[in-house]
Amino acid sequence: MNIKEYILSGVVEAYVLGLASQQERLEFEELSARYPEIIAARIEFEEAIERQAFSDAQQSDPVMKDRILKSIFNVNDYPEEAKLIQMENRPRSNRMMTYVAAASVLLLLATAYFAYNQYSKNKELDTITRNMQQQLDSLNSINEQMANEQRMMSDPNVAVVSLVGTEKAPASSAAIYWDTTSSNVYLVVKNMPRLPSNKQYQLWALIDNQPKDLGLFDSDKNRVMLKMKNVQDADAFAITIENRGNTGGPTLEELQTMGKTL
Repeated sequence: MNIKEYILSGVVEAYVLGLASQQERLEFEELSARYPEIIAARIEFEEAIERQAFSDAQQSDPVMKDRILKSIFNVNDYPEEAKLIQMENRPRSNRMMTYVAAASVLLLLATAYFAYNQYSKNKELDTITRNMQQQLDSLNSINEQMANEQRMMSDPNVAVVSLVGTEKAPASSAAIYWDTTSSNVYLVVKNMPRLPSNKQYQLWALIDNQPKDLGLFDSDKNRVMLKMKNVQDADAFAITIENRGNTGGPTLEELQTMGKTL
């Protein structure tokens, strides 16, 4: 986390003035325990409020006050018996100090509000940007998968084996892209129903009527090309339903699709 940007975001002012949400307060307090810079920023802001409130609370100058009074009430304009009464020097009214303090706090509140408002907008914009980036990454991934599928289809060394549904699952279908030179096997799920969480599909290669495990997979990624285990020779490919994490042989009663390579 960039602590400097965090402090400048307005969250310190929002916390001190009670404008932060509960979640933001918890986050602020947690980060304060880890970063002394945040505590220092909080203390600095609190002291700024105090300084601003009392910066104008000063005593008037008695000498200057005398001069002002004499300039207003010129003693030569009055009879001799008229005497200029020396006014008692009193401290400046507390009311003025209250007004100054109130105005200063209002100014700080307004500043903190705009800072906090900008902070909230930045967080919302950041969330929108992350969501858009995730969607873009997802689209790029789909485009890349489609491009790989197109390359596999056009490669003369790649054999395409269509797996059609059995009587038990007539609507199920998939396709195998088998690179006979590199032994790479790719599976494209076209229509395979979603299974319970304790079940998985399993791809098999049949070699001289003997099954070879090519990997387990789930059915929640239709139309996605899956890289399965390599196989050099195969007479056919088949898909069964097995218990999740199956390490044994195929359950022939759960045969879903099958396709021959010849």
